[in-house]
Amino acid sequence: MDHEALNAEMRGLREQLAGITDTAVAAADGLLIAADTGEGIDVDSLAALAAAGLGLSQRTAEATGRGELRRTVSYGSRGCAAVYAVGDTALLVVLGDEGLDVDRLHQETQPMLRRVDAILTDKA
Repeated sequence: MDHEALNAEMRGLREQLAGITDTAVAAADGLLIAADTGEGIDVDSLAALAAAGLGLSQRTAEATGRGELRRTVSYGSRGCAAVYAVGDTALLVVLGDEGLDVDRLHQETQPMLRRVDAILTDKA
């Protein structure tokens, strides 16, 4: 796996879209693969929690006949956390402040998710 390319993708997303504060890529089982975060973020816990939340959301979508899960977004009083499935084996976590345009985030992440999946599966 090309860690440099993965880190470049995460940095690029942060630079491209105002309001993103932190990003991370984790395996579906919650193990951290890479992170682009500031101080104060426990990246291992973030990866594990994101994987657990994504797994529950995927099961909920499946059990209710809503199709394949695209993403989850949790909103807090100081921003949000978006979690995207990357293929079947990984996930992308994006943390944002109150100024993050979440609709634009959803649009901007789609091509990035394909590139990250290619990096993780060595198809890049």
